[in-house]
Amino acid sequence: MTTNPAEVLSLPKPAWATEDVAMLYDMATKFLAAEIAPRYEEFEKAEIFDRESWWKAGEAGLLCASMPEEYGGSGGTFAHESAIMEAISHVGVDGFGIALHNSIVAPYILHYGSEEQKTKWLPKMATGELIGAIAMTEPGAGSDLQGAKTSAVRDGSQYRINGSKIFITNGQLANLIVLVTKTDPSRGAKGTSLIVIETDEAEGFERGRNLDKIGLKSNDTSELFFNDVRVPTSNLLGAEEGQGFVQLMQQLPQERLQIGATAIAMIERALAVTIDYVRERQAFGKPILEFQNTQFKLAELKTEATIGRVFYNDCVQRHINGGLDPVTASMAKYWLSELQGKVVDECLQLHGGYGYMNEYPIARMYRDARVQRIYGGTNEIMKLLIARSL
Repeated sequence: MTTNPAEVLSLPKPAWATEDVAMLYDMATKFLAAEIAPRYEEFEKAEIFDRESWWKAGEAGLLCASMPEEYGGSGGTFAHESAIMEAISHVGVDGFGIALHNSIVAPYILHYGSEEQKTKWLPKMATGELIGAIAMTEPGAGSDLQGAKTSAVRDGSQYRINGSKIFITNGQLANLIVLVTKTDPSRGAKGTSLIVIETDEAEGFERGRNLDKIGLKSNDTSELFFNDVRVPTSNLLGAEEGQGFVQLMQQLPQERLQIGATAIAMIERALAVTIDYVRERQAFGKPILEFQNTQFKLAELKTEATIGRVFYNDCVQRHINGGLDPVTASMAKYWLSELQGKVVDECLQLHGGYGYMNEYPIARMYRDARVQRIYGGTNEIMKLLIARSL
């Protein structure tokens, strides 16, 4: 591919894309292209990465980039996490689950963990010794976090945990799980707590099958089962029980912005590979790019992608400044993931029959993009949240 996804929109760099952020993006791109991309087909077929890739990512400084240096991180901001996420999508290794580990799981520990918890877990997350997951979704409660049934009952200095989770990203590899539980079912949302489980030490913890998904094949996604799992009460996140729902609501905007990051980055890659394809592919004696329909369609897509990138860049700046509200984060997740689906679909169409062949990158993007409108709260839920602000 000759067209660079990072330059396909020809926009000026936002204020948050500082020199060190740009350097991290370049370093991440080179690392992923050299270490991950050559083995990506292997991981796709195995439907899981290996731990060695996580350790290498840790050595390269791609884990916990936004965590403070005293806890093993790089002391960056969400801008640095965005650089890593964009590099993942631009290189085309979207199934590498380090984004969730970095900008969803680690922040829960940083923001709500005790000093002892942060010192114990974050440095190991930065090296890849601990791989993070967050277990929210249950078989009977998808986007309805208040409907979670997994229970954590105090038993002396321990919690006794029972329940099950489903669709858990990094579920086969994760050995540090932030678990959404009910410590007081009678109080509804106010009875929700987050408890951290180190699975290597947890008797009664079981992993279900690695779920067979449409796309993102290399990203292990699992069922998890908790059968009288006992963990110390000191593994509770927060000073007291019942804070879990508030903690989730405070952190979900960043999760939704992360989905926006992967959406706009894949949009840029889809445009880049499609522009290269229509330049080279001939039909009726001339390149497909010379047909007016192709030119008009790509003009439309580039315009919408530019609008999406400007919106995303603004959201990142607001988030770094502490001003990204949940409604705007919901807009970013909803609109950018919808645009991602549209752009990838139109780009596949411009590939013709070859776009339907798995050997072409656009085919994988088509499969991988679909889940973006579902996880992190479905887009229908996003619309409900936005509507409440009217």
